[in-house]
Amino acid sequence: MISEALDTYFPKLATIPELKEKLVSISSIHKFDAGTVILKQGAYIKVIPLMISGLAKVFKEEAVHGNEVLLYYIQPGESCVMSVTTLIRNAASQVKAVIEEDAEVVIIPADKALQIAKSYPKWNEFIYDLFNLKFEELLNVIEILTFSNKEKRLIEYLKKESKLKGNHILHTTHQHIAYDLGSSREVISRLLKKIEHEGIVKLKQGAIELM
Repeated sequence: MISEALDTYFPKLATIPELKEKLVSISSIHKFDAGTVILKQGAYIKVIPLMISGLAKVFKEEAVHGNEVLLYYIQPGESCVMSVTTLIRNAASQVKAVIEEDAEVVIIPADKALQIAKSYPKWNEFIYDLFNLKFEELLNVIEILTFSNKEKRLIEYLKKESKLKGNHILHTTHQHIAYDLGSSREVISRLLKKIEHEGIVKLKQGAIELM
């Protein structure tokens, strides 16, 4: 099962037989329900996840007011790059990771991941590529937070969610969106009604349709 998952979702790692064999021998597959917190901010890294199904989100928690800001997504074929960099520094996590959709994850024990990083350049190449990808997502988040108004930020969020989930109808709530964007339900509801009036979305019971 792990071997097939690596072939399908992590071909770069699977191309090195020795590395693939090592990953298979030290890893296990776990299933997580939506809403499961797989990494708490302030915790130390115990495992490195390789996502093979479902979707996870990574947040930064604000210390003062307790708000959270969505930083990036973890899709099948990806890992949590900030977990890897935090593990290397032997520091407490600065982010929180939550399962958004029921997921299957290949779990690598943290100490084994460090050994792999020392022994297999292909693993480090995979992490480097992933870091570049997520760095672009983080730059986009910074740009939206710094230079964009809340309406544009909401629209970009809805487009991203629609693309990731492959559906122009998002089954979600105003409160859930507010949670992801570090805003209030009242603000999100007001903005949704505004962009509905502009013809960008259509609001339904428990769902939002992108037009």
